[in-house]
Amino acid sequence: MSDTGSPVRARKTDEDDFWPDDRPGLSRRSKMIGIGVAVVVVVAAVVVVAVVSLTGGSTTAASGGGSALPTVYVPTAANEGTKKLNQRTGGDQRPLNEGEVFTDQAKSVSHGNYTFALARSELSTNCGASVWGQRLKADLQKYGCSQLVRGAYQTSDQRYVGQFIALNMDRIEGSEQIVRDLDPQVSAGFVVPLAANGLTNFGVGFSAAYPEIYGHYVVISWVQRKGGARPDTMNELLDASLAIERAADFVWGRLVLADN
Repeated sequence: MSDTGSPVRARKTDEDDFWPDDRPGLSRRSKMIGIGVAVVVVVAAVVVVAVVSLTGGSTTAASGGGSALPTVYVPTAANEGTKKLNQRTGGDQRPLNEGEVFTDQAKSVSHGNYTFALARSELSTNCGASVWGQRLKADLQKYGCSQLVRGAYQTSDQRYVGQFIALNMDRIEGSEQIVRDLDPQVSAGFVVPLAANGLTNFGVGFSAAYPEIYGHYVVISWVQRKGGARPDTMNELLDASLAIERAADFVWGRLVLADN
């Protein structure tokens, strides 16, 4: 899948903004490009704050289902180009299916020097069973989360691992609340990483999560070096996350169908 043909947004950051203790900011740019004969182009510039803890991240293993948290959390506000998806009842009532999200193209994803293969995927209709944190669980129920999709990825050289997560909420207000809940500074909870053969202990050490709001969908790409070592620069994890994010292409198909 070429970069020019993909609807995945592009992010850019100055790595020097991350590592100095007094400057944890990140500038990101979102770009949406429609697919097929329906072409929609929206460019949204957003400035967000990354939550950075240079002393390390969570020490809880994914296989234990405990309380893994990303070290860096960089949310992106709702994309104005996806307003037609702001309510599930507004033309997007059909449930997601695993094959729709993890297509052949999403089973092997690449960006720059990073190529990941899907090791395991799961779609659950019980959102609360795949997260930890009472507040997060309560808000998932309050705002009508109907599905939680997870995919575990690993690079071909086995140096990087990633998690793709999608939540199917009832409306955009729920998506916005869940993104606030997931902020590690709020301590409301997080999604439990999906374990796979050879891919346990995700979330231990240093990791970065990048949630985005697409109407009633929340999409998260969460990445780290295998074993949780701190990266040399944040661009390393940004580029890795862009590969994982290619599984979000299902959003654009939904948007095209909502147009009809």
